[in-house]
Amino acid sequence: MFRKVLVANRGEIAVRVMRACEELGVRTVAVYSEADKHAGHVRYADEAYNVGPARAADSYLDQAAVLEAARKADADAIHPGYGFMAENASFAARVEDSECTWIGPPSTAMEQLGEKTKARRAMDDAGVPVVPGTTDPIDDPEEVAAFAEEHGYPVAIKAEGGGGGRGMKIVDGPDDIEAQFDAAKREGEAYFDNDSIYLERYLDAPRHIEVQIVADHHGNVRHLGERDCSLQRRHQKVVEEGPSPALSDDLRERIGEAARRGIADTNYTNAGTVEFLVAGGDFYFLEVNTRIQVEHPVTEAITGIDIVKEQLRVAAGEEIGFTQEDVEIDGHAIEFRINAENAANDFAPATGRLDTYDPAGGIGVRVDDAVRQGDEIGGDYDSLIAKLIVHAGDREECLARSERALREFDVEGLHTVIPFHRLMVTDERFTGGTHTTNYLDEELDPARIDRAVERWGPDTEEGDESDEDETVTERDFTVEVNGKRFEVNLEERGAPPIPTDAGSGTGGGGMERPDAAEDAGDGSAAAGDGERIEAEMQGTILAVEVDAGDEVAAGDVVLVLEAMKMENDVVAESGGTVAEVLVEEGESVDMGDPLVVLE
Repeated sequence: MFRKVLVANRGEIAVRVMRACEELGVRTVAVYSEADKHAGHVRYADEAYNVGPARAADSYLDQAAVLEAARKADADAIHPGYGFMAENASFAARVEDSECTWIGPPSTAMEQLGEKTKARRAMDDAGVPVVPGTTDPIDDPEEVAAFAEEHGYPVAIKAEGGGGGRGMKIVDGPDDIEAQFDAAKREGEAYFDNDSIYLERYLDAPRHIEVQIVADHHGNVRHLGERDCSLQRRHQKVVEEGPSPALSDDLRERIGEAARRGIADTNYTNAGTVEFLVAGGDFYFLEVNTRIQVEHPVTEAITGIDIVKEQLRVAAGEEIGFTQEDVEIDGHAIEFRINAENAANDFAPATGRLDTYDPAGGIGVRVDDAVRQGDEIGGDYDSLIAKLIVHAGDREECLARSERALREFDVEGLHTVIPFHRLMVTDERFTGGTHTTNYLDEELDPARIDRAVERWGPDTEEGDESDEDETVTERDFTVEVNGKRFEVNLEERGAPPIPTDAGSGTGGGGMERPDAAEDAGDGSAAAGDGERIEAEMQGTILAVEVDAGDEVAAGDVVLVLEAMKMENDVVAESGGTVAEVLVEEGESVDMGDPLVVLE
């Protein structure tokens, strides 16, 4: 077994991996950006190293910086978690060429299965049913039109390096082709450093079923049953469960065997997930996720198998210690993603301070997180702050237990999707198990979500009141020596608290950023005396759609802002002429920053 593992990730998945390491007697190393210097995964690790500024491309996605941190820490293995570089074959290859062991599938298998067109060919060769689509990347919007002429609309344009709905755009007709083509390429480049795209026939209302796989270096391949991920919004999973309420025993067996066979034929090792779409009693291969999944705790709950520990053991060269016949499904489990989003505002990302953070507990309840009360939730990364996993003897009991656990889960200070989840566990379509992937986007009445948030949402009007009687002030200082993080805690009596910058994390020590309004104090941002379009959230400018002098109408998109891995269209509320564009592509902005001025 390994001596020390560096986890090349952040948040709850980093802590999840570290906990598995700790139970196996393995020391842990965290990496962190400037925005995460006080984050939970940094607090948990045995040691931590700074790898760059807040922007993920300059920190968590900086391969050289992460490898240098591993060298400084003298780590002998690297676990990528999910997201960031978890499915980056070139990074895996660099780790394989270093003195560290890569805790994941071989880079060659990642390259074959991580790029969707190659994966489709591999599964087709293994006799696994595949959705009709292109087997090579496309380079021109005209290829989309030609594909639609043969297969009909809608058509899915997908980023080759994508996953979880990232980099996938749906073309409903000829007028959508160019915009969706560009958007898919842009997302592929932004999230996966790969703008290559391909096409698939889009299945309107399927079930989304995935099979958990574990394979070792001794030729053993096991599947751990399936998860149903059909409750999705904009192709992003929001609730996952296992086993699926929609599969017959025969279909379940055929899907599990197809996943195992497809993986066995590619010389794949370590953990992975084979995803399928199920429609009309037929199933089609969708993609392989060459990593641990967000929803892996569902499988752990119903099988009793610690998948992360299996990843560590397999990477260390050990043989899987159980047969396929040993894998038994016990009861039912559901995972609820607790995202910092306002479901009543089109699930817009939410930022703020966790004034109250009191997770659920009790029998059959598991919470994976990396936050604690008082932490600041920023907009630099994914909106996921925790996962609630509920396990019970059957689905009916699991739903009842979920309702209780969600009621107990208390978060104040910012919006989360807990009110939406509380609605779902009493929703007839979901509780009846008849929902499909388009249920939330096309069938659920949005007014029901608004009422749920109004009833169960946080009281964000209440500020954080200081205790005037507090006699002890704790001061936390972060000291970095050669990029390694050390934390110093001091207690002072009778001293005033250190004022903190709202954008600097959970403690002091960050440099204060001038207020955006002060930055624009010379009047340049108010040119034209017209509408000033401001950022409604913290994020990064992905695209600027207008230039000075352009005429825009109310509702026209002027910018595309990426926040917490979601693209958000910034629109003009009224018509006018663009007087100034104050930002450019790639620039980071804070909530309230001026973006465009109309006259």
